[in-house]
Amino acid sequence: MKHWVTFVGYLEGFSFLILMFYAMPMKYIGGEPEMVSLFGSIHGGLFVVYVGLLLLGVGKHWTRTALIHGFIAAIVPAGPFL
Repeated sequence: MKHWVTFVGYLEGFSFLILMFYAMPMKYIGGEPEMVSLFGSIHGGLFVVYVGLLLLGVGKHWTRTALIHGFIAAIVPAGPFL
């Protein structure tokens, strides 16, 4: 299951980068706010899935350190890439 956490973490990290470096400029420079709604929803959904997988890790008896690192990575921008 840890490979799923890693995979979803990378997807969530990439969605954050797309949101910040594509969708936000499209909104404020290009005048198209729809991109922020689209990629913001995708990023939010992936974030919820990532945190849900971490919570499932509690039931799998993951170490406390691994869970703390996972939750910190969820909060810090680009954390899943570290």
